[in-house]
Amino acid sequence: MSRNTQWDPEDSAFWEREGKGIAFRNLWISIPNLLMGFGIWIYWSVIVSVIQGIHDGNVALFAFLDPNGQPLTGNAYKALLYTLPAVAGLSGATLRIPNSFMIAICGGRNVKFMTSLLLIVPALSTGFALKDPSTPFFTYIVLAALCGVGGGAFASSMSNINFFFPKRMQGLSLGLNAGLGNLGVSVFQLAIPWVITFGIFGGPSFTMKGAPVWPHNAALVWVPILGLLTLLAFTLMNNLPQHFSGSTLVACGRYLWLELLGYCGVAVAITLLLQSKTWTFAPELVRTLVIVVVAVAVTMALMRFATPRQTRDSLQKQFVIFSNKHNWVMTYLYVMTFGSFIGYSSAFPKLLKDVFGYIRVDAQGAPLADAIVNPNAPDILKYAFLGAAMGAAIRPVGGWLSDKLGGARVTQWDTLIMTITAVACGWVVKLAMASAHPETYFMPFLLLFILLFATTGIGNGSTFRMIAVIFPKDQAGPVLGWTSAVAAYGAFLIPTIFASQITAGRPEYAMYGFAIYYVTCLALNWWYYARANAEVKC
Repeated sequence: MSRNTQWDPEDSAFWEREGKGIAFRNLWISIPNLLMGFGIWIYWSVIVSVIQGIHDGNVALFAFLDPNGQPLTGNAYKALLYTLPAVAGLSGATLRIPNSFMIAICGGRNVKFMTSLLLIVPALSTGFALKDPSTPFFTYIVLAALCGVGGGAFASSMSNINFFFPKRMQGLSLGLNAGLGNLGVSVFQLAIPWVITFGIFGGPSFTMKGAPVWPHNAALVWVPILGLLTLLAFTLMNNLPQHFSGSTLVACGRYLWLELLGYCGVAVAITLLLQSKTWTFAPELVRTLVIVVVAVAVTMALMRFATPRQTRDSLQKQFVIFSNKHNWVMTYLYVMTFGSFIGYSSAFPKLLKDVFGYIRVDAQGAPLADAIVNPNAPDILKYAFLGAAMGAAIRPVGGWLSDKLGGARVTQWDTLIMTITAVACGWVVKLAMASAHPETYFMPFLLLFILLFATTGIGNGSTFRMIAVIFPKDQAGPVLGWTSAVAAYGAFLIPTIFASQITAGRPEYAMYGFAIYYVTCLALNWWYYARANAEVKC
């Protein structure tokens, strides 16, 4: 494609002659790059379960200390491990903010190339850290933060693909990119338990459930794949002419600067997160929301005042979305769908282990002084991938249904089912926690949570299709990026909320709280988009 070519996918002659082939080539390369980004971002959901499993067998391995220098045990140790997927979620969500506006500034090809290249850094570093069971916990926090590059990539990827396709194909194209990209979560959750069972990269092995494991494989195995995908992005993807037409070196410099500004916001947020453990002036949820608000505010302020004039001018043109109330309404709704998907994906493997991997009461139902490992617990890592796989695989269906039936209608019914299912999941968790045989409730819980994941996937597709219809083309891309950025904080909020409720011994309260939030989304979607006289029909 010539640099001077005018890109207009709404022109059917141009689309059939040239646009269609270019658009789909970029889509097919974008999908595996995004898949790897999601996988690296969320693989802490599995790694922490592996660390916990090794530690259960030998408390001297992967032993982490409290502020007084004493080894953590019991619920305190379990809650601490939730910090790693939470930090990765916090980082990825914050980095989505600059990524939401990068495509016009740097060009789609350049952004995809750089994000894939940078993902090699945390993959290599995490692999080497996991070889040493005495690695300090703070090192893992830094590595989890570095993995946020993969989470940030979603905002730029979706914004990029939005520009390639005509409006009539927005539901399907965005659904394929997001849905198959989201599969990175389940691909990694399925593959990691297998790849850690043999020593393909050498190094020390540890024992988990009586068998040797090599936990560093969980990160190192992805490095050569990332190298190949980085090359494909650089050689076969395109920068659209209305975005960036300068040198690749300049574009990469702009990308790195914006990413660095995002990491400044991440650093402030992580510092607050670590300090918040000692805050007593507000409930846990309020403290968590304060951290999110500060992360967003710091990052947005740096983008506004610490960028070169040319970049700042481009950002100012895109910031017009913040004066549109539907940007805020759709952000709230998208937190429900994608925020739930990515948050549950981050917490699901460890939640299964915490609920069904331990016994808390005796045969008469009396509480035990300390929870004991459940000898009849199911092999959690064999099932952990199923939820995210369902949510990702069904997302294109949500987009397709919305193309046929309307996004608001699909979102309305989906949210209703989502609310009921969340309450049911909480009820089953309560029964399991109060049973001397929690494994008897495992299958009902698993099936209900897979259904919950399915509703997040369908809602992901339907809400993104709504955005593509509500907003004009020049605003839809930034709105897609911005809403996905805010929603990605679900990967921080949900593990943090589960951690607090696990510590309190009542994780079902988390599910009930999520259900209450879904009810507010149901009302908001009905008022603005789904009712007969709605302000916008989409």
